[in-house]
Amino acid sequence: MTESAGTGRDPEVVSRFVESFAAQLVEAGMTRMPARVFAALLSCDAGSMTSAELGEQLRISPAAVSGAVRYLAQTHMVSREREPGSRRERYRVHGDQWYEALTNRDAVLKRWEGALREGVTSLGADTPAGRRLSETLAFFEFLDGELLALMERWRVHRDKTFGPEVP
Repeated sequence: MTESAGTGRDPEVVSRFVESFAAQLVEAGMTRMPARVFAALLSCDAGSMTSAELGEQLRISPAAVSGAVRYLAQTHMVSREREPGSRRERYRVHGDQWYEALTNRDAVLKRWEGALREGVTSLGADTPAGRRLSETLAFFEFLDGELLALMERWRVHRDKTFGPEVP
């Protein structure tokens, strides 16, 4: 039984939302199956589902669920939890998943900055390519500094709007 049946929601309406939002995520660069799994988890009241529940709702194989969850866990968009007394895992999306995903990009930005610095040195800062790399590096350095302040403002806004986060 799907969650929407237990909440009185029309499963077709839920499915249309999941597919529509997933399509938006795909358009933004996420691969299709992780986008569908993420949208399904995000739209479920519990915020968590098992592999079987995801497979049933999305009509996908356990292997497809596993691959999607692996990607989403690596990008900090979902977490895995063991059901007490069971070997089954539940996959959970948290209220702060966007915050976590974005702040975990900090390590990626730092690696890109390092690679760009090397590129500027290798190609020469006075060449057209070196200038483009320098400008890209400056953008990422700027973004890195602004991101910290932005995330702090978000925490304050979130607490004011939704109340303090409960662990």
